[in-house]
Amino acid sequence: MKALLFTCVLVPWLAAASAGRLEQDSQLIAGSLAGSERNGYFVDRWKLRRARRALPVADEPGDAPVGQGGDASGFKRKSYRELRRFEMQDAHRSVVNNSLHSEEGLMFVLCLCVTDLPTCLLCVCLTGSVYCEEVSPDVTSVPSLPKETAYLYARFNKIKKIRTKDFADIVTLRRIDLTGNMISEIEDGAFSNLPLLEELSLAENKLAKLPMLPAKLKYFNANNNLLKTRGVKANAFKKLTTLMNLYLADNQLEAVPHIPDSVRILHLQNNNITEVNVDTFCRSNDTYYLRPSLSEVRMDGNPVVLSKYPDSFTCMKVLPIGQYR
Repeated sequence: MKALLFTCVLVPWLAAASAGRLEQDSQLIAGSLAGSERNGYFVDRWKLRRARRALPVADEPGDAPVGQGGDASGFKRKSYRELRRFEMQDAHRSVVNNSLHSEEGLMFVLCLCVTDLPTCLLCVCLTGSVYCEEVSPDVTSVPSLPKETAYLYARFNKIKKIRTKDFADIVTLRRIDLTGNMISEIEDGAFSNLPLLEELSLAENKLAKLPMLPAKLKYFNANNNLLKTRGVKANAFKKLTTLMNLYLADNQLEAVPHIPDSVRILHLQNNNITEVNVDTFCRSNDTYYLRPSLSEVRMDGNPVVLSKYPDSFTCMKVLPIGQYR
């Protein structure tokens, strides 16, 4: 019922906006262009907009040079995040408005509004990607996502908890970025049913323990949390045989967790790690064991004095960055 109500309000508004646009753009009279030509026009128009944004303010067609009436200060004051959000919103509005110029496009917008209206009004939805960054009013939980979502960016909100049902039906997810929220709890199994998930960022939250992670993960970032060794299960990363980048810096870890052989970059700086041993990175029962993939290990900012454990790094091609005296 809510979706129907939103549709009744939104579609007339979009139609009115479209009518105003038609007065300025006579090339897009419904039925005047074949489908392939119309799609090509939209692509060219989008490329032109991006090219215009790339120009310095003084070089914009029709703009006066700075100092002669043009004002670039407002543009320069906008943060990167704001500019990116405006760009995504502009693209989304363009797609919706242009879709209204054909019967097929109008049906597409109607379907979009009925099925994905709550999230796609609050956020920006673009061909499998959902951008929900610094949303106002505050977002305190993961919004309902379109079922074809592959990339979710829900950074810098006030999400406090991740529930099992939040991603239960979104099996197409490949990347989830929840950086900069207030997450203190993640239910076990929240990421278990995501067979395609390769990148997960939980940085800058309030996590004291890690949930079970999907097996195909390649990138995991949990920097700047409240993680202690007791909150990271011994086998938390053991089965992640494709994991390449692991970031656990700025936490409260007292020991190095098990690191899979596939890891290339490991960040553990600014924790409470006090010692390492031969089995931390190498294997005491295998003197021929090597870690050729591990190319960067940061342990600076920890109490451990690495020079006291010279036999702990014999399998590595690089020494960890950290305190040696």
